[in-house]
Amino acid sequence: MTGRLAGRVAVVTGAGSVGPGWGNGRAAAVRFAEEGARVLAVDLREEALAETLAAVAERGGTARPHVCDVTDADAVAAMVRACVEELGTPDVLLNNVGGSRHGGAAEMTEQLWHEQLDANLTSTFLTCRAVLPLMVQAGRGAVVNTSSTSGIRWTGAAQVAYSAAKAGVIAFTRAVAVQHAPDGIRANTVVPGQLHTPMVEARLAGQRAGGDVEALLAQRQARIPLRVSGDGRDTAAAALFLASDEARFITGTELVVDGGMSARCD
Repeated sequence: MTGRLAGRVAVVTGAGSVGPGWGNGRAAAVRFAEEGARVLAVDLREEALAETLAAVAERGGTARPHVCDVTDADAVAAMVRACVEELGTPDVLLNNVGGSRHGGAAEMTEQLWHEQLDANLTSTFLTCRAVLPLMVQAGRGAVVNTSSTSGIRWTGAAQVAYSAAKAGVIAFTRAVAVQHAPDGIRANTVVPGQLHTPMVEARLAGQRAGGDVEALLAQRQARIPLRVSGDGRDTAAAALFLASDEARFITGTELVVDGGMSARCD
């Protein structure tokens, strides 16, 4: 621990995980706490936060759980009030809720389209809308939103709603960054690629590769020039940098964490 977020309050949404291991949100909540932040660990399911809280406690950090549906504006407002009451005004907001669903433009249902936009983009808007006024009042803040390489290029599967939403996260973050730069607030996007997270075992393998996790991991790794598989800890390291004072002159940009995959032209 080097105290890169010492004395700060961080809200991390999607801080639980669908299974054991290092998902993006869980890893970020733990890393932020390791670096001295008081973390509000937010997830839709209380049980998903248990391993996150245990990992924070093991490392001597501070985290408080909060169950919230971040697609619900009233629930988000209540979450922010709870953060202020329990931990203080948020200095850092990391939006990490989301997930992909398969489907191209010709076959996806309208309902699934809206569900994907809500989960991956509207959730980011709602949390920012609730937190930004507090950061403006404080005259400081760092927002880190999680996109995906699917928001910047084709990554091997038709998932048009997810791709559109994650591209929207990037554009949304740039707009927030420019508008709120005079308020002392920075906003950036972390763009993970095809990482080995608990989501692979829990859901993606059931949709592709016939449920064969090892086959899916091999397919994904073959696209990565570094030929190694990253996980949520790599995303967390990027998010930590963007949230810290080390990135004090960085706003309105994206940090891609994909082992070089999106730099390929094939």
